[in-house]
Amino acid sequence: MIREALSGKRIAITGSTGFLGTALVERLLWAVPDCELVLLIRAGRSSSVERRAARELFKNDAFDRLRAALGKEGFEDAVARRVQVVEGDVSSDGLGLDDAGRAALASCDIVIHSAATVSFDSPLDGAVEVNLLGPVRIVETLHDLGVNPHLVAVSTCYVAGSRRGDAPEELVDDSPFFVDVPWRAEVDAARRARTDAEAESRTPEMLARFAKMARDELGAAGTPLLSAKTEHQRTRWVADRMAEAGIARASSLGWPDAYAYTKALGERALVETRGDVPVSIVRPSIIESALAEPKAGWIRGFRMAEPVIISYARGLLTEFPGVPEGIIDVIPVDLVVGAICAAAAQPPPAEPHVIQVASGTANPLRYRQLVKLVEAWFTEHPLYENDGQPIAVPEWGFPGRGKVEGQLKRAKNVLGRTESVLSALPLRGRQAEFSANVESKREEAERALSYVELYGKYAECEALYGVERLMALWAEIDDEDREHFAFDPHVIDWDHFVPHVHLPSVVDQARVKSTPGKKAGPTREVRLRGQILSPDRHLAAFDLENTLIASNVVASYAWLASRRLSRQERVRFVARTLAEGPRLLSLDR
Repeated sequence: MIREALSGKRIAITGSTGFLGTALVERLLWAVPDCELVLLIRAGRSSSVERRAARELFKNDAFDRLRAALGKEGFEDAVARRVQVVEGDVSSDGLGLDDAGRAALASCDIVIHSAATVSFDSPLDGAVEVNLLGPVRIVETLHDLGVNPHLVAVSTCYVAGSRRGDAPEELVDDSPFFVDVPWRAEVDAARRARTDAEAESRTPEMLARFAKMARDELGAAGTPLLSAKTEHQRTRWVADRMAEAGIARASSLGWPDAYAYTKALGERALVETRGDVPVSIVRPSIIESALAEPKAGWIRGFRMAEPVIISYARGLLTEFPGVPEGIIDVIPVDLVVGAICAAAAQPPPAEPHVIQVASGTANPLRYRQLVKLVEAWFTEHPLYENDGQPIAVPEWGFPGRGKVEGQLKRAKNVLGRTESVLSALPLRGRQAEFSANVESKREEAERALSYVELYGKYAECEALYGVERLMALWAEIDDEDREHFAFDPHVIDWDHFVPHVHLPSVVDQARVKSTPGKKAGPTREVRLRGQILSPDRHLAAFDLENTLIASNVVASYAWLASRRLSRQERVRFVARTLAEGPRLLSLDR
């Protein structure tokens, strides 16, 4: 049914360079030989969309089996013959399409929209422009073109919000838990928040603050570098404010973060503005590595669980919140791809309908079970320190999120105060190494806290995502389609998938030290730090005239030598230095 229905179709795809999009493109090229694809891709800063597709998409190892089957030239010929790449951007009105792109989109029978800002701490306005307005811009463009292809929009199960119990396959407006907020007003508010943050960041007081932060970090640097660092501090401050605004607004309405919040309002806006465009909404839960296709364990980039798993394996995350008998609803990427293809192959629905692709109700993975599997695997296959020593993994005790956040915040604050005190002292040798270690520990505490704040809500989520429509669709397809487009969550054996498929892939992606190897010496960073901070050395002078830190010997020496002097001593120092100026400048030249 699926192969037959999609055969000969022309399918447009957004988000094709992402994790899910890459797997989707590969599956369609592999399993539906007669379909053609139109990929809407944003151009890079210095590269065309064709070059970006070649580099970021078709060179990915997801296409290894297709390359092996067709040969290098055959693969390139198939891509050239079956794939059309057009420049497009769902964050731009009209999708940023030129005439050729509009014609390509108008020729499509099916549009699969998977482009999204998936970061849980995305700036509010960025998430709104892509996740909320992206689907609206697609249907508006289709209206403008006068076409009504079947639109399959990829959303997320977490549009259900922070609820307990059943979360059925229903539109968000039909849920009794949905907070009725006008999505257009939310768009306006997000844009105003960006304007306000940008304006505040440019006030004299804030600019002076950013300049001081730049000077504190760079010291006696030249004007170009200080200016660049000041602007970097300003833009980072704005981004942080917008990320905080996203989390705050989402939490106030019952969603865990800006991603789920904007996806939920995006669904509502899509249904409201779709007109005659038939819409299917596919909601996966947390997407993780492949069960079998394009190969077992295939993954692209770090997903939600990977940073937490690697931090645990490195001994950096000693606790993480979660309910022992709670469900961690994850689903392999190839099952999500199979469900998307099945939804696209269905006759265009008269009314929007929802299919959820989740494992929690059909084949639950309990949090306690996951932790035990991860602990056992890293006990048997530990990561290693640079000196070749294995890292012992901590034992998690399933504490509440508030307790873990409190511990990490206290640790971060204590380390931060210690670092501030040490930074004001003229430290050398071992004392300087101790100061560097304090800074490293403070960064580790901040990273662990960010993981708990971002992902802890998902570990404690108690929603149960219904999959009745998914399983009804599975019952309809024949054995051939089941072989090529599997999406039944019952087929997952968690005791096999986690330790034998997922974790080896995670470690490989993380590029961490997984074998003892030869005893490693100190890293280049450690060696350089030791040379600079050695108590046997008193002065190191470099010609840094606008090359490394936009400064010269005189400026660097003056800053280093005078930063701890009193005002009176500094005046005497300046006078002595000016007297020696001609000789120093001659040496510098």
